[in-house]
Amino acid sequence: MKFLSLQPFVPSGKDFEGAKEFFQQLGFTVNWNDDDYVGFEKDGCKFILQRFDNKDFAENFMITVGVTNVDEFRKGVIEKELPKKFGIRIGEASDQPYGREVNIIDIAGVCWHFVQQV
Repeated sequence: MKFLSLQPFVPSGKDFEGAKEFFQQLGFTVNWNDDDYVGFEKDGCKFILQRFDNKDFAENFMITVGVTNVDEFRKGVIEKELPKKFGIRIGEASDQPYGREVNIIDIAGVCWHFVQQV
């Protein structure tokens, strides 16, 4: 027996519709949509956006997403003006012991670590 996938439930914060739009603009596609849940995917990476607003939980929740090029990813986010459109924060790319990464704090306050895979 082996595990086949992992799909975290990510809180949307107060603006569920805004969060849905943000993740689509980030490049994820909607696989399915229910009243309070949306299944997102990009290149086999999946998560479920949940209509859930708990600031303490969101601000202590982190997710790591492997990408091929952190600098290219960051440049795309900036060019799309996602920080301005959605009020998200994006850090500078930096080298960490586990790889080169850039962090995004999403609408709800969740910290997404986009880490370059070698």
